[in-house]
Amino acid sequence: MKLLRVGPQGHEKPAALDANGTLRDLSAHVADIGGAALTPASLDALRAVDLTTLPELAADSRIGACVGAVGKIICVGLNYSDHAIESGMAIPNEPVLFLKPTSALCGPYDDVEIPRGAEKTDWEVELGIVIGKTAKYVSEADALDHVAGYCVVNDVSERAFQLERGGQWDKGKAHDTFAPLGPWLVTADEVADPQDLSLWLEVDGHRYQDGSTRTMIFGVAHLVSYISQFMSLHPGDVISTGTPPGVGFGQRPQVYLRAGQVMTLGISGLGEQRQRTVAA
Repeated sequence: MKLLRVGPQGHEKPAALDANGTLRDLSAHVADIGGAALTPASLDALRAVDLTTLPELAADSRIGACVGAVGKIICVGLNYSDHAIESGMAIPNEPVLFLKPTSALCGPYDDVEIPRGAEKTDWEVELGIVIGKTAKYVSEADALDHVAGYCVVNDVSERAFQLERGGQWDKGKAHDTFAPLGPWLVTADEVADPQDLSLWLEVDGHRYQDGSTRTMIFGVAHLVSYISQFMSLHPGDVISTGTPPGVGFGQRPQVYLRAGQVMTLGISGLGEQRQRTVAA
């Protein structure tokens, strides 16, 4: 299934994309695409629904973040060795973790803000994991049983805030609109192998990132298991799994976003995003 949330910000309706690409209103079956709606039993119930019997939603409706009421966003840094090298950082022996605030969430086609005082705002296309069953101390062998599905994430970053202002990375990762999510949550049963997905990103039509999840240092199952050793993962939590090379920080000379540009990005089978940059 391709699940999504449609409507004005803060008032999105749960929806699904049917086989013909029509948006269908799921409001009669779930309150939102998040939390309990993402458990295995709930997803099984949604699969049994004949989408063609549900009300259509306007094709030009705004699409919001594909998961509602996200509890936490856990991000993985430097999870592609060639990205670590281009960043001038050591290849990690264990996953590098940081948190993004849920206030950074926005829709896949919403404007992305360049923060006030920003100098080095950057892009990062990433595979997002959406949790569907509580995970605490789970083994790697069982980890994928806790995944509801996958989505596209743009881990937008302000490098000067992240790397030059002291402390942890959070300052450069936290601005409003720095976590576009979606357009769809594609349920795990429709993703044959999360370690064989191509992902790409362009700015103003120039392709900067062109990679594959095959080259992750730590794969999806390992990440879910590893993170669950440090914190419980709950239905609706999102893990952003790191970015392949090609970020602006790694260009020679470095290239950063400015207001008025357009980012386009996607992952095979998970859809595409498009954001215009604006001044905050």
